[in-house]
Amino acid sequence: MRIIDWLLQGDPAIRWQVMADLLDEDPDAVARERARVASEGWGAALLAARGADGQWAGGAHFPKTEPTLPGQPWTSTAHVLTELRLLGVDPADAAVRAAVADVKRVTRWEYDDEPYFEGEVEPCINGALVTNAVYFGELDFAVVERLLGERMADGGWNCEQEQGSVRSSFDTTIAVIEAMAAVESVSDDSRVREARASGEAYLLERDLLRRRSTGEIPKTTYTQLAFPPRHEYDALRALEHFRAVGAVPDERMREAIDLLHAKRLDDGSWPLDVVHGGDAVNDYGPVGEPNRWITFKALRVLRWSGHPIRG
Repeated sequence: MRIIDWLLQGDPAIRWQVMADLLDEDPDAVARERARVASEGWGAALLAARGADGQWAGGAHFPKTEPTLPGQPWTSTAHVLTELRLLGVDPADAAVRAAVADVKRVTRWEYDDEPYFEGEVEPCINGALVTNAVYFGELDFAVVERLLGERMADGGWNCEQEQGSVRSSFDTTIAVIEAMAAVESVSDDSRVREARASGEAYLLERDLLRRRSTGEIPKTTYTQLAFPPRHEYDALRALEHFRAVGAVPDERMREAIDLLHAKRLDDGSWPLDVVHGGDAVNDYGPVGEPNRWITFKALRVLRWSGHPIRG
């Protein structure tokens, strides 16, 4: 079976993005397929998991229900909204709009009881929040101002800054530059563009994978491809960012691109390398097996990078 055909046998969330980004299909056909995300498959499951109080698992970052698996649970409001965005659910869908309105009305952060869309205190959390807020049409620019003020001397961001860290981290920086790219779609503030460029330079100076000081890869997970990536950085997530902002591939991305080539299986697919954390609403496939999300994203990146692989 052709890999493209295999991808098209997947969930509507996969199909519409394959149609749009790999097959360049008619926009009306893409929109019709995208409209199914909220009512079928993974997207419908996420929307159906919302509680009677209007939010997910009773909380913003943490669920109020007892987790069943070790690790960070992903069943609460902030994480489900991120997942819906990654699936590409239509933000104008009536069920989605109702859910977002309830979150705005009800959900408050565990830290300091602040309203959800007004943000938290950690840049890794606020990075995802801002990206989601732009997507769902609820951006509070005060959160962006906070992120702009938290940029570190080396050009990136770190959630541990308040605990004394003086160096940026890959994990926080990718979340914030994704947020800045999203804000650029609704704002022409030059500070936002400059901040994104600064964070991108931080990653590129490290070849997207390595410490600048020692040349070591800081965490094994940076070379492990995950969907959803959650709060973690990996090579594919970084390349996806640069693809999305229309960057020109260069030699500083070479190792990450080579990593993608090396991970391709004999059947032309890519496996899921790792699942981060614990409880989640959706299961996107077993570790070590061919995975539609990783395969689609890898093909999309390689197409952009000038190394397309026929499906």
